[in-house]
Amino acid sequence: MIHVSCAIILHKGKVLVCQRSPKMSLALKWEFPGGKIEEDESKEQCLKREIKEELGLGVQIHEALPSTTHHYPDFSITLYPFICKIVSGEAQPFEHSTLEWSTFSDLLKYDWAEADIPIVHMILKHGNWNI
Repeated sequence: MIHVSCAIILHKGKVLVCQRSPKMSLALKWEFPGGKIEEDESKEQCLKREIKEELGLGVQIHEALPSTTHHYPDFSITLYPFICKIVSGEAQPFEHSTLEWSTFSDLLKYDWAEADIPIVHMILKHGNWNI
C-alpha cells in the first residue's frame, strides 16, 4: 500500500490540476499534486514538502477530506486529500507534463488517474470553498 498526500489547491474560484509526465507511471493521466508520505513525516508535512518540490508553491492547509483507496493491477494507493490555498510562489510544472487552473464545472473533462476520481466527485459534491 502506498500512502500519498494530495492537494486540492484553490485560487480565484479554480482548482489546480496536473498532468503526469510521459516518464511517470500512469503517464499523461491527470491528478491532484502531492506525493508519498515518508516514514518520519505527517500527512500535512508531506503535502507541504511535495507541493514545494513539484510546483514551487507554499500552501496553507484548510481542510482534510476523507481518504480514498484504489487498487491498481500492480499496486494499491491511499490518497489523503487536503483543501489548500497558495501562500507563496507561482505554480510551475517541475515534475508534471503540464498544469491547468480548472473551473469546477470542467473537472470531469480530464482523463483522471483512477485513484483521483473519487476526490473529483467529493469536490463537485461539496461545491466551492471560501478561502
